[in-house]
Amino acid sequence: MTALFYPWAEPPGLGELQEVADGLLWMRLPLPFVLDHVNAWLLRDGGGWTVVDTGIDTPELAEAWDAIFAGELAGAPVTRVVCTHMHPDHIGRAGAICRRFDARLWMTRLEYVTGRMLLADTGRPAPEEGVRFYRAAGWDGPALELYRARFGKFGLGVTPLPDSFRRMEDGGTVVIDGRDWRVVVGSGHSPEHACLYCPELKVLIAGDQVLPRISSNVSVFPTEPDADPLGDWMNSLAKLEREIPDDVLVLPSHGRPFRGLHARLQELARGHHLSLDRLERTLGEPKRAVDVFGALFARTIEGGLLGMATGEALAHLARLERQGRAVRHTGPDGVWRWVRR
Repeated sequence: MTALFYPWAEPPGLGELQEVADGLLWMRLPLPFVLDHVNAWLLRDGGGWTVVDTGIDTPELAEAWDAIFAGELAGAPVTRVVCTHMHPDHIGRAGAICRRFDARLWMTRLEYVTGRMLLADTGRPAPEEGVRFYRAAGWDGPALELYRARFGKFGLGVTPLPDSFRRMEDGGTVVIDGRDWRVVVGSGHSPEHACLYCPELKVLIAGDQVLPRISSNVSVFPTEPDADPLGDWMNSLAKLEREIPDDVLVLPSHGRPFRGLHARLQELARGHHLSLDRLERTLGEPKRAVDVFGALFARTIEGGLLGMATGEALAHLARLERQGRAVRHTGPDGVWRWVRR
């Protein structure tokens, strides 16, 4: 792994704040997953604060926010809530915080609309299109039943979003406390993920577009089965390297702030190129998506990891298709199989 520089050896404790730049505070929030935390950022904004990302909606996390609002932020309102993208660990408490302070929600359009769409699925039965999609990827009966049981749970970790929002656009500017923050949009991990870059502070709030120790999940989903998210992701990595200087302090959503942006972007791209090469070598014989996990992952895939692993496998297989390196065939059983061209 590329040697990155981490200015802070330890993250702030629960309910604590760490200043990482002038008027910019780091808050670490607990998550009930293997990935056990997400970072939120608080930016001084006149007499109040702009919040960037909010964590998932759990009682523990709600208490953490209450402690911050009653403690170091007491008497200073939240003036706006910015969400980098629509995943529950980023928007989970956004609606609650917006309502508490009568603050505006700022997001890109596709992230807001997609989040609202997924919230509308809460409580719905799993669609047959989704069942066919995962059956075609190679899931067996028990896995499909698990998909049916878990479908529509997005809203369980998300408070209702506001019914309106302020749109952020790629290349646009958000002015926070008199400083310009440029919006840099990427995709692949989510539809229209917003990073925020401040030239004055030399800071990049990177969300999940650049993480220091893990690579963000890049998946094909039943809602867009013919997508090429890995192509979008690779283009986004190259775009960030073109548009953001290497000397910025990177504030990721998971892990510690670091320096070494360009080296990390190159490492992430190189990792996917190597995965594509390994995957192509395994396709001498036709394989389903569930048959190629060994070429992509260093761990056993089971239980709750199956959905993410399948989506990621499909993304890599789709990229090989787009590059003309593999061909997909649908068998009489309705299952997709890929073979090296």
